[in-house]
Amino acid sequence: MNQLRTHLDRDTYLDLVAEAQEMERYKLFALYDNGEIAAVVGFKPMVTLYYGRFVWVCDFVTDNQKRSKGNGKKLLTFVQEWATQNNYQSVSLSSGLHRAGAHRFYQEKMGYDKVSYVFKRNV
Repeated sequence: MNQLRTHLDRDTYLDLVAEAQEMERYKLFALYDNGEIAAVVGFKPMVTLYYGRFVWVCDFVTDNQKRSKGNGKKLLTFVQEWATQNNYQSVSLSSGLHRAGAHRFYQEKMGYDKVSYVFKRNV
């Protein structure tokens, strides 16, 4: 996760995960390859008027040394299966504008549609 969330130190990361699990039903899973973490995903089930019942992928990263080996596909497929088994209709995520390789993965390998832009303003 530290490859994705480089701005977080260990203690802040652990505090945020604990709070998200308690307040937001955040779930965190890892995929291992030969005893080492190959990819991690954090997601939460949600309900909104726009999407209905869906799963929001908050954090998703494959280790830099283990990319293009199917690990990301396996882990995101797990999330999709979890959503189906728990009666959620879709899986959604956002991805930084500069992450062209990730966008190709989501669209070409995983069949995701680009449906919106995400806007953010710090307060």
